[in-house]
Amino acid sequence: MDKIINKIAEELNVKNTQVENAVKLIDEGNTIPFIARYRKEATGGLSDEILRDLGERLTYLRNLETRKSEVIKSIDEQGKLTDELTIAIAAAETLAEVEDLYRPYKQKKKTRATVAKAKGLEPLADIIFTQEDTHPINEIAKEYVNIDTLSEEDKKNKDKVVASVEEAIQGALDIIAENISDNAKYRKYIKKVCYREGTIETKATKPDEKSNYEMYYDFSELVCKLPSHRILAINRGETEEFLKVSINKPEDKILYYMQKDVIKGNTQFKEMLENTILDAFKRLIEPSIEREIRSDLTEKAEEKAIKVFGQNAKQLLLGAPIKGKTVMGFDPAYRTGCKIAVIDETGKVLDTATVYPTAPQNDIDAAKKTLLALIEKDHVDMIAIGNGTASRESEMFVADMIKEAKHDVCYVIVSEAGASVYSASKLATEEYPDINVSIRGAISIARRLQDPLAELVKIDPKAIGVGQYQHDVNQKKLSESLTGVVEDSVNKVGVDVNTATPSLLSYVSGINNTIAKNIVKYRDENGKLKERKELLKVPKLGKVAYEQCAGFIRIPDGKNPLENTAVHPESYEPTEKLLDLLGFKVTDLRSKENLNSLREKLKSVNISELAQKLDIGEMTLTDIISELSKPGRDPREDMPKPVLRNDVLKFEDLTEGMILTGTVRNVIDFGAFVDIGVKYDGLVHISEMSNSYIKSPSEVVSVGDIVKVKVIKIDQERKKVGLSMKI
Repeated sequence: MDKIINKIAEELNVKNTQVENAVKLIDEGNTIPFIARYRKEATGGLSDEILRDLGERLTYLRNLETRKSEVIKSIDEQGKLTDELTIAIAAAETLAEVEDLYRPYKQKKKTRATVAKAKGLEPLADIIFTQEDTHPINEIAKEYVNIDTLSEEDKKNKDKVVASVEEAIQGALDIIAENISDNAKYRKYIKKVCYREGTIETKATKPDEKSNYEMYYDFSELVCKLPSHRILAINRGETEEFLKVSINKPEDKILYYMQKDVIKGNTQFKEMLENTILDAFKRLIEPSIEREIRSDLTEKAEEKAIKVFGQNAKQLLLGAPIKGKTVMGFDPAYRTGCKIAVIDETGKVLDTATVYPTAPQNDIDAAKKTLLALIEKDHVDMIAIGNGTASRESEMFVADMIKEAKHDVCYVIVSEAGASVYSASKLATEEYPDINVSIRGAISIARRLQDPLAELVKIDPKAIGVGQYQHDVNQKKLSESLTGVVEDSVNKVGVDVNTATPSLLSYVSGINNTIAKNIVKYRDENGKLKERKELLKVPKLGKVAYEQCAGFIRIPDGKNPLENTAVHPESYEPTEKLLDLLGFKVTDLRSKENLNSLREKLKSVNISELAQKLDIGEMTLTDIISELSKPGRDPREDMPKPVLRNDVLKFEDLTEGMILTGTVRNVIDFGAFVDIGVKYDGLVHISEMSNSYIKSPSEVVSVGDIVKVKVIKIDQERKKVGLSMKI
């Protein structure tokens, strides 16, 4: 275990004690959000992201140690374990290295070498490989020809017959070829040299056919320079049968390395060993090494894509909520009509409608009349327009229509990714049993503007629609990663236990789907919860779950004002002592005037002295002070607000050099897509993001950021816009 802790500490660039304590807390069953927030003293303040990376590496390294033990045991049972091999397996840092060392000892299926061994040709292979016998090889090999000594029955079995000297020599060379192929040292060297000097080469399988992969129709790049998005694009092109992919390796260098190690001078065996080394490389090593390298590249590219997807999803989930506004959700469509839902500031549905301002009906006047009446009746403040099919035409209609409204109304373009998935889900049916499936999408779009987090947790995180190649990556790993992202986001914000849906509650630390439903049921039967400890009355929510979830639960109008903060119940006593020392009471948190005075006093406290006096950690005290300064504060308030629009910009209006304000919709390896108010998002390439060198676009922008951009390229035919942030 010490070895694993040292390794993780080195990789994450943190102290051994931090890793040791984190591992202990994880093993005790604590959740990542709980450890990150309420056990900072133990972990030295490790963030949720670092703790998740730590957890992943912990699982991998523990699996690695288990596999090493299995391999050592298996080789030992064969009576072939040496001290040298034990040391090599113990030193291996990846599962692939362990498997390479185990390769010679694995039970093999029938191969040319296993057939030759069954014929008794292993001693001949040893003679050729050691290259010390000076007798002519043909004379030596004669002793292994057995056709004349076999029974008539055995002669019928080809796997037993050695009919000639040539056959004996070839069988021996097959054994040598397999031994060379199984040599872990050679495989390690070949992989290393292929990663450093090899190139990925792609050719078109249908050169005359247009596709998204045209840039790869005749393409090559060093393996070590290939970015992850390109690896995934090439993989997809190969899967869709547009590309043929190969790795060009420094073959001469590889063969020279093996020949130098195997061949001992200019003996009678030299030429046959040179040919055998070539055979081992071409027939056995090259195909498997190529598969391994492609697999490694894909795995690393998928990890990167999953990380990018996670970062983007987190920003989207933590988007600033629009509070206290009545919103009209507008789900655009053509033939079936645009679905409308008006919801009040609490998310309650006030009205629904279907209008037909788009083709083929183009009934603009009737649509205008219906919507203006709803705007007036429900006093709509904003219109949230989904960004899917017919979004552009709908936006033009809305921009024109709101000019006739009796009070100011603006509109926002909202990502509708996953809205249709939600509409037809069991959850949506439970929430709106009497509302048509098609209208539910409009409700979801409106609510996404009011509270992105509460609404987006209702859909599969994969359907959120940010990232790249999310359908091509390992779906299990993607789901696990995104679930972690949603958990971290929900727990960062906190959840109002009296209004939250089961889907939102289920992401709270320590609460599963069953407990979430039980909380809602308890709430329905007993009315609003007044204090956190009341959760202990909820069926299946025991002391352990309570400890994990309590700090993330919010009760805005509870008995104790601390129930609406991230202060954990285990810290109520020191928090009340702190307030007492400063001359305040908990109830003062509800008085604006007293709260202002408290804030001023908190600014001047000596953290280290006070932490000792209260017998709590400095990090915990710092968090408590932050919560007391802004009780009930929503951390999303610091996030960029959506861009509110009241007029439309056409693609044809764009000119090079134009400066615009836009919202970052997606961040990928090679840049970011920005919504600038035309139908098509513009691309800011990584080279146009900063005047200084950056490794990744996420160093500069996040999903939801509001950015100023300059139009630098317009492709009218393909409807593509190139943007620059270097203004």
